[in-house]
Amino acid sequence: MAIRGTFLLVILVILPFPSHCADPDPLQDFCVGILNDTSTSLNGFPCKPASQVTSDDFFFDGLTIEGNTDNAFGFSATVGNVLAFPGLNTLGLSMNRVDFAPGGLNPPHSHPRATESGVVIKGKLYVGFLTTKNVLYSKVLTAGEMFVVPRGLVHFQMNVGKEKAMTITAFNSHLPGAVVLPTTLFTSKPPIPDEVLTKAFKIDASVIDDIKAKLGAINY
Repeated sequence: MAIRGTFLLVILVILPFPSHCADPDPLQDFCVGILNDTSTSLNGFPCKPASQVTSDDFFFDGLTIEGNTDNAFGFSATVGNVLAFPGLNTLGLSMNRVDFAPGGLNPPHSHPRATESGVVIKGKLYVGFLTTKNVLYSKVLTAGEMFVVPRGLVHFQMNVGKEKAMTITAFNSHLPGAVVLPTTLFTSKPPIPDEVLTKAFKIDASVIDDIKAKLGAINY
């Protein structure tokens, strides 16, 4: 009995518990997402039947088009995630194209479900991210240079050149999500009470209201 008990204990130690396992590997070659399906799915969208899948499901030209940077921030993010490119469903990756006008800013934000890497295609970008200890890591990058932002950390990019700039970014999630700090804090619905924001930022309510009005009018 002692030997049997020891054997069972060893098995329990060796075999990983489900809560400690990584996401399971795909069980099929692909799973082109059905975006308008309302059924519950734990890791992505339901799969289109393989008999209905075509070559077009695996190709996407959305990143070939320059984004409109005529807005208050002077930037545009064209997403290549599962919502735009259903062929990415369950594959654990996506890409964005980010265009910048001179002086344009991709404001401080984070991606809760993905690490981000990117390469500057043209222009000069000041890229930085902040750690949970409030340490800033940043550098000015030019065409061909690459950056990485660990998952969930606040980061930004700003065009510090005199010409347009553009970067292509990649994520290890088919839907990385984005929490944009200015709009999240000041344009949420329902809104965060002024009492919370005035105390957090140590500023008057009139300043909060002014920020809300300016950000609320932004369309980007």
